[in-house]
Amino acid sequence: MQRVMYKSKISHATVTGTELEYEGSIGIDRDLMEAADLLPGEQVQVVNINNGARLITYVIEEPSGSRVMLLNGPAARMAQVGDKIMVISYCVVSDEEARSLKPKLVSLSEGNRR
Repeated sequence: MQRVMYKSKISHATVTGTELEYEGSIGIDRDLMEAADLLPGEQVQVVNINNGARLITYVIEEPSGSRVMLLNGPAARMAQVGDKIMVISYCVVSDEEARSLKPKLVSLSEGNRR
């Protein structure tokens, strides 16, 4: 049996920008991507704490130290600058692996600082 499991989460990130004229995605500071074990192009779920919106998109790497959380394309309609979001990744693992999986949690404070 295979299970879809929570792999990592960036919690309480602040949206720093929205760019409607783009094909879609979420731009994330490379340092935060590494902390949450996210790769460019990886599928993530974005949950807006302010309005309850949920969407699935993929990650684009932004420069290290930029603290960027940028929603692009249609995702830009799901949040406003300043909204708090969670970025959640999942993985498909065997039943045995699922029982020992240790998800990574990256909690952020103001300014998207760890």
